Order: sequence, then structure tokens, then C-alpha cells
Amino acid sequence: MPGVGSAEYFSLIRNFRRHAFLLLVLLGASPAVCGSFVEGREHELQVLAGRTLHMPHGTSLRMGRLGYQSDAQASLCVSYNGLEGYAASLQDALTRPWPAYEALGIRNPGGDYLQLATTLLQIENEFYGTIRPKRTIKQGERPLHALRERGVEYVEVRLLDLDPFEPIGINAQTLRFLDTFLLHCLVSDSANDTPAEVAEMAHNQHLTAARGREPGLQLQRDGQLVALSDWGHELLAAMAPVAQRLDREADVGTPHADALAAMVARLTALDTSPSARVLAGVRARPDQSFVGFVRECSAHTHQHLLGLPWTPEQQAAFEAETRQSLADQKAIEDTDSMPFEIYRQEYVSPRRLGQGLPPPRVWYGFLAIQKAHSPWPFNGSPAT
Repeated sequence: MPGVGSAEYFSLIRNFRRHAFLLLVLLGASPAVCGSFVEGREHELQVLAGRTLHMPHGTSLRMGRLGYQSDAQASLCVSYNGLEGYAASLQDALTRPWPAYEALGIRNPGGDYLQLATTLLQIENEFYGTIRPKRTIKQGERPLHALRERGVEYVEVRLLDLDPFEPIGINAQTLRFLDTFLLHCLVSDSANDTPAEVAEMAHNQHLTAARGREPGLQLQRDGQLVALSDWGHELLAAMAPVAQRLDREADVGTPHADALAAMVARLTALDTSPSARVLAGVRARPDQSFVGFVRECSAHTHQHLLGLPWTPEQQAAFEAETRQSLADQKAIEDTDSMPFEIYRQEYVSPRRLGQGLPPPRVWYGFLAIQKAHSPWPFNGSPAT
């Protein structure tokens, strides 16, 4: 964003994390799971019917204790008070040995790669967070190096569920509300976070994910209890000037103000939220099967997309792009010049995380070897 630097982006991030509960309750769409997801694991989910488990007032179980969580990362205390502190936190996680990963080793007895490293975080994208500062990287460059070298370029919002009632998972109204929400986070005062506040934010996230639509639910704010509904309406009211300004600048009516009004109405009647609609859809089925509901949504989306106009010219363009992509892949693989193990050691070297260093030499076959030898991509665990 023009005129916005790293300090402003971290200000936005701190406010986003404080107010993320509102997005979970308004936009969350994962209140139920198939029982196979939690087999052998402790959980507080309730049986709805058969193999369907749920939380009656859940909003986004994906963002709760059963979702984007890691026992190893529970030991992390990441600072969002500026680029330097954030980078130091990640550097620690990327270079700190972790006993469970050390026990696993880099390769299995057959020589296949199991992981890139034995540190708490192997790569930056394994770090779980509701929002992350990002920078476009150069070929072969570590993301942390890019951040330190050139600062924050944009933020990556990571807590949104796909809306199963929308063919592409999100609609224009939600996007306009998110624009309003993010801009409000940017322009509002944003005090530095503290360990106590970070603990409150984690508590609020987990509570909202599991029980966000529960009448009278209270969250923690500055050491005091506050009703989620009251806090949410305060925030939405504070966003009104931002929505109005966005509409004035665009001069195309009042789409942002309308989107905000829709969210005010949704918070007042949470049975209209995506999570409530998902549970209603599951309950409406004779078998009350979550898997059956998801398959039905998938089939509906499939038919909708197939029914959209598609010209021969569009088909030809995609076929040409496919052929070019395969040719480019072959050209890259034909120029492979560095053994994977040498690339791996160089890529995970701690010195590659600092400032003022060139990116590592590029070994173009990295992705090909990665796919051939790993049960999951080297961009995080299966939950990333």
C-alpha cells in the first residue's frame, strides 16, 4: 500500500489480532467435522449424529484448538511490536533445535527426505498466525531475509474460512467488509502488545472458535470481561467512517457502508452467520451427515461452475498455457546443477536469515525433488 511502511503494517497487525474474534464469529464456517478428524485425540466436540461432531455455538473450529495449532509452537512468544522484534522471534524458531524433530531425523532409513531441518520451524510458512507480514521474495531467497532487507510489503490474512454457500468461497460483500476492517485496523491507535494481552488474544480466539455464537459469551479485554456482542458492535460502529470514506473515494454508491450494515445485522442475528447456516444445513439432512453436506455443496458448486459461459478461445488459451508450463518445467529440470542435499544445507543455513546477504544459489530442480521424496510439501505441516 503506498505510503505504508513496516511500522504501520505492524500497527495494523496488532489491531487485527486484537479484533480477530469478530471475523471468526461473522465469517467462520467450520462448526462441525467428521469424527475421523479427531480419532485418538482429546476434544470437546459433541455428537450431532453418526460420525458428525460439532460445537452447538461453534464458528470456526479450524481456528480453534483442533485446527491451526502446534504443541511445538506453543512455546513461541512472537512479538508484533516491530519488524526487528518479529524477525528475532522467527529467527529463534527457525534455528532452535526441537527434540521431537531431531528424533525423527532428516531422512528415513531408505534415504527419502522426511523434513528439511530439525528446528522448531523448518521454514517461515510453518508459523501459524491469523495474519502475517509478507514480502515478495527473490528466487531462492528466505522470506525472513526479504522482510529484513526490504521491509513489509503486504499482509496475509489467514483466519478466513471458505464460505460453502458461495461458488468461489467468498463474495464481494465480504471482501468490502474486509477492506473496511483492515483499513480501520490500520488507521486506529495501536498500542504495543504485551505478554498478558497476547494470552488474552489466544484465549479469545479459542473461545470464539468453539462458542462464538453462544448468547452472552464474554471475552477478555484489558483484564476485564466484556460481552462479545457489545465489543463487536463497538468495533462495527467505529468502522462506519472508514466505510463512508471508501465509498466517497470510489464514487460508486455505498457498497462498503452496505457491507458494514449487513455485518451489523448478522451480529445481531447470528443464526444468519455462515457457521449457523452450515449447522442448519447438516441438521436438515435425513442422516445429519457433515460429510454428506460438504459433498452436496461441492456438487452444487461443480454444476454452477460448469454452467458458466466458456468460449473456445478461453479453452485454447488455457491449453496453450498448459503446454508452455510443461515446456518451462522441462527446461528448468534440464538445467539442474546442484545436488539437493547441498541446496538443503545452504537454504536452511542460519546465515541466510540475516540482512545484507545475497540469496542462495538457485537449484531449479528443488521442487521436483521435493515432490518426489516428501509425503507433504515443504511449506508447512499438512495443516499449513
